Amino acid sequence: MTEMSDTQARAWLDKAETLREALPFMRRYTGKTIVVKFGGHAMVDPALTESFAADIALLRQVGMRPIVVHGGGPQIAAMLERLAVPTKAVDGLRITDAATMEIVEMVLSGKINKDVVTALNKAGGTAVGLSGKDGRLLLAEKVQRDDGVDLGFVGQPKHVNTAVIEAIRDAGLIPVIAPVGVDEAGQGYNINADTAAGAIAAALKAERLIMLTDVDGVKDLSGALISEIRRPDIAGLIEDGTVSGGMIPKLEMCAAAVTSGVGAAVIQNGTVKHVLLLELLTEYGAGTLVS
Repeated sequence: MTEMSDTQARAWLDKAETLREALPFMRRYTGKTIVVKFGGHAMVDPALTESFAADIALLRQVGMRPIVVHGGGPQIAAMLERLAVPTKAVDGLRITDAATMEIVEMVLSGKINKDVVTALNKAGGTAVGLSGKDGRLLLAEKVQRDDGVDLGFVGQPKHVNTAVIEAIRDAGLIPVIAPVGVDEAGQGYNINADTAAGAIAAALKAERLIMLTDVDGVKDLSGALISEIRRPDIAGLIEDGTVSGGMIPKLEMCAAAVTSGVGAAVIQNGTVKHVLLLELLTEYGAGTLVS
């Protein structure tokens, strides 16, 4: 047997202690469904994508059942610019005509989805890529705005076919879902990834919905992170300006998911390496929990 140095022994003991501390959390989430929305700058940084993939693979290996829903706004914008296709957004929603929808589906269901699947498989997981069109996983309907603005082929989930996801998840695989939906007539729709993740988590009654963003979570008016928000308090936070801009729909979507049976939702900074492990395998957590 090779003799271990004091430094090596200390490192192994530290790892053993870390594992011992994580065991209660592993047991808590064993067999539980965790829906993770992957997006923002983490998706365009290879190192962060690699770290994310390693964490998801680890969660599956210790008995959790992660499901990944990914976005792709920056990549879609880059491809539209590259192909000289004009684009316009209203309140953060891209107006999606037929030409834009073709590119959206190509980027989301093709390049991005397979890149995420490849990263997960490389990290030791066994991932399967899907779009909302597969098995009519995301049955969609056109978004109708109160102000009458026509967003084109922008949709919202009408029904989630959980049987498709469960068949893959229960086989020990990791579903990776692109937020492209389809209506009864077979028309494709561009669905906001946050909205898709919330609908999928609610339909599956997931234990956790984790939204990876580019910020640490919800902050108060002094700039301090709010570690937990209860659903009845959300309206007041919006009214007093604590929550504004793009954080409003994220927070409202998290609240809707929790109302629909999700154990809790968390808004986290996806640019922090191993933030998922901090949330699920330690007592400290990370980000803002919506309960």
